[in-house]
Amino acid sequence: MKEIMIRIKGRQITREAGEDEIEFVTEGKLYQRNGTIYLLYEESEFSGVPGCQTRLRLRDGEIQMKRFGEGAGIGNEILFEQGKRYNGYYDTPFGAIPLEVLTNHVKSSITEAGDGEIDIDYDISLKGLLEGRNILNIKLM
Repeated sequence: MKEIMIRIKGRQITREAGEDEIEFVTEGKLYQRNGTIYLLYEESEFSGVPGCQTRLRLRDGEIQMKRFGEGAGIGNEILFEQGKRYNGYYDTPFGAIPLEVLTNHVKSSITEAGDGEIDIDYDISLKGLLEGRNILNIKLM
C-alpha cells in the first residue's frame, strides 16, 4: 500500500442552488489487487461527509465509488461507466432515497506508481430532493 496526496475538485450545478465548487487536499492510500487499482481517502468537512472514508475502485473503464463509516450511511455506492445509468439508494438516517446517476464522461490515468488523475462528469437525481450535474477531478500529487 502506497501513501499518496490527493487533490479533489468538485463542481455541482443545480437549478435551485446554481453552481457550487469545493477543493481540498487530503492524504490517501493507493494499492493494486488482481489487476484493479484502489484509492482510499478520508472525507472532510468541505465534502459534506466528514467522518467517512471513500474507496474508489478503478478497472476496465469503470469507477466504483463506495463510502464507509459515520456519515456515509449504509450501501452508499455509485458505479460510473460512460453513457450508462446506475440505479441504487442513498442511505440517510431518515431512510433510503432512490438514486439515479447517468455518467456523461469518465476517464482515469491513475497508475500503480501513484500518479495520474480521474475525471468524472455525471448527472444525478435523488428522487424528490435533488437533481443536478456533478463534475469531479481527483489528482494524485
